[in-house]
This record gives sequence, structure tokens and C-alpha cells, in this order.
Amino acid sequence: MTRWQMLRDLVDGELRLPGDCGFDEAGSPVNRRFATIRPSAVLSAAYAGDVARAVEWARAESVPLAVRGGGHSYAGYSVSTGLVLDVRDLAGIRFDPDTGQVTVGGGTPMKAIYAALRPHGVTLPLGNSDTVGIGGLTLGGGVTTISRAHGLTCDALVSTDVVLANGTRVTASAREHPDLFWACRGGGGGNFGVNVSFTFQTRPAQAGSTCLVMWSWPHAVEVLAVMQEVMRTAPDAFSARIGIARSAGDEGVVSVVGYHLGPAAELRELMAPAQAVARPYRVDIEDRNFWDAATLLRHRDADGAFAARTRCTPYEIDHAGLAALVRGVDRWPGGGVSGGAGAALFAWGGAISRVPAADTAFPHRDTRFLLSMDTSWTRADSREVVRSNLDWLHALYAASGEFAPDASYVNFADPDLEDWRRAYYGSNADRLAEVKRRYDPDRFFTFPQAV
Repeated sequence: MTRWQMLRDLVDGELRLPGDCGFDEAGSPVNRRFATIRPSAVLSAAYAGDVARAVEWARAESVPLAVRGGGHSYAGYSVSTGLVLDVRDLAGIRFDPDTGQVTVGGGTPMKAIYAALRPHGVTLPLGNSDTVGIGGLTLGGGVTTISRAHGLTCDALVSTDVVLANGTRVTASAREHPDLFWACRGGGGGNFGVNVSFTFQTRPAQAGSTCLVMWSWPHAVEVLAVMQEVMRTAPDAFSARIGIARSAGDEGVVSVVGYHLGPAAELRELMAPAQAVARPYRVDIEDRNFWDAATLLRHRDADGAFAARTRCTPYEIDHAGLAALVRGVDRWPGGGVSGGAGAALFAWGGAISRVPAADTAFPHRDTRFLLSMDTSWTRADSREVVRSNLDWLHALYAASGEFAPDASYVNFADPDLEDWRRAYYGSNADRLAEVKRRYDPDRFFTFPQAV
């Protein structure tokens, strides 16, 4: 009997080997940059007991294990050359109207959670992609369109059930295993165990308004500057992504995509300074119910390969820094059939910053803007095109160090980050290492940037 047959006999879920139907879909990362990483097997767990047995088996057989929820790890950490434990079938959803709490399986995607909560008129800070899994989002913090008003995804977490490295299952909450609970609120996915369920406190889903405003490329610096000022004084109810982007053959575009938990009339007033400093060529500001807004703001999953680098800044970027950022994006090499590249300022603050940095593992509570820089390509692009795109991204990241700190968001995992422990976890890094030693002393759960 092969060791894979031994595992198959232990579980109720489906074990797929290379060549089996569904193997590629179950074991492939969303980011095709890491498509060459091929698992030896993929187990689609049917329930939490399968997870425990798979962990025990992999530990006994010394087989590396990676946990795959939505598969969206920017750095490809949801796959490995060993066993991929696919938890997407752990997707049950149970809402308790008496407490307003919702319990979801560890592999539940955003689309399913939105659909389940809508009839009850409640929500929580959730991701804006249909297929992002609740596990990765929560464990890395989870910054979303309503986070300035209502905090991070992990701030809404009440408890989580975790299968540990020894195969036992524990519930982590403020009362039970509080140190593990602390680590699961921003300490990154895949570090301390396999989270097979999460319970969150919901809140009423509030109607609001959305905006999509676009300017031509020559107005990039002035729009970035005025939007930083807008967000400095904006109410917590307003969140925005302020972006500059280029695609093959195009000059470039400047955009603000935002959501306001208030009427469109208020949102138009908030956006008026940016429209006054430079005339946009598209303005779409409308009242929408919460669910229509979530649909409109939904992010389409990348269908190729990409790379992203981030910096968390507690202050606004000055004019010289913004000009350098725009010049950098303007120098994007393009080539081949690459999809495009750019940079964006995600406005943080508000409710995010009102939680002390030590209260959860998420350290970037003082961040005013997340600066994200990215590029993309497809399989049709040559190695030279890929290399030039990565070189461009690394150069832009290095140059941005002149005006933004070396702090990064773990949910935009960056495999090229050097001092990633401090960049991801800041002052919480040492405590996270202590939690790791307690719950996974032999480092069974490991990957290149594991705590």
C-alpha cells in the first residue's frame, strides 16, 4: 500500500494525484507566477476531521503541507510540492439572529458569505473578490471598503476553531487560548494551524453611495495630492482607493474608487476638491444599497501572473514623493501582452487606528495609506518581458523607500521582501514567535515566510 493510499483510507474527502480529474484546479494558485509549483497530491477535506487526520498523517510521513482556501496568496504560499490541503468544502454558514453572530467554515468564499448575510440585512468587513477565502482574509487582518468605519475583518472575529500541528482541535477566543486568538487576528495565514471555522459579530448592512472618478495622466500628481488631503479630513464613513495605472499601449489613467456610508450628495461634496483641481473625464457618483455597492466594487480575479509590493505609511506622501511615484509608473516597460501596472494609495485610518497595535497581531494601526505597487504579465510574455517587469517593480519599491517606511501588509505577501518579519509584524513580531513556539514547536507549518 502506498502512503497516498493510506491517506485516502483515512479521510472522507477526495484525494487527487497528478493526472486525476480536477487536480490542477484544486491545487493551482490564483497567481500564475507560481504555476510551476506542482503538488504531489491534493486533498479536498470534507469536514474538520479530515483536516486533523491529514495533519497527523503528513506529520508522521514528513510530507510538507500547504493549506489552500481561496488560493489567493500573492506569494504562492497556498501551494507546495508536498500535500495541498484544500479546505474550500469547509464552507458551511450559520447565522444566529439572537446574537447577530455568523459562523462560517474555514474555506468559505466571499460570494457565499455575502449571499448568506443579505437576507438578514447584516454584514461585517469582508473582501471584495468573489473567490477570496475567509481564512486568509481574516488571518492577515482584512482591510476592506468599510474598514475605516467598522475596522478590520479580524476585529469582528469572536472565535475560531483551529486544528493544531499535533492534530488536536481547539477553540481560540478571548477566553480560551487567548494568545492563539491574538495571533489569528493579523498574524498571517498558515502559521499556527488550520482554521476550520470562524465566528464573527455582524452589524446592520448600511446603504450608502459609491464613486468612480477618472482623470487623464497629466493630472496624476495633483489628483494624488488633493485626494490625500481629502482623506485626511474625511469622515470614517468614506473609504477610497486612489490609483494610477498604465496598460500596454495606453498613456495611463488616474482614478478614485470609493464607498461612502452616506448619501451621494455628501460623497459629491467630499470629492469636489479633487474635481476642482483637475477636470475628470468620467464621474460616476450614485446612491446604492449595500449589496449593489458590494457588487459594483467587486474586484475581478487576476487571470495571469502578477507581482505586488507594499509599504504602509503613517503620513501623507509629499509632492516630491508623489512626483517620483508617477515618474516611476510612467517608466513601466510594458512589452508583450502584459496586462498592466501601477500604484495605488488605499486610505486606512478611522476605526482601524482606534485599536491599539498590541491588542491584535495586526501592527499597522497607525497607517494612513497603504501604498501598493504592482505589475502583471501572461504566459504569452517572454522571459525578458517578465524580468523587465520585475526589475521595474523592484526599482519602484526601492525608490519609494525615500518617502514611505519599510512596513508591508502580510495579506499582500511579497516573496521578495527581505526583513519581512519586521515589515509584516512590526512590534508584534517577537510575541508572534512566542505563540509559534508554543503551538507549533517543531515548525510543522512552514513556508518561506512562516513565523
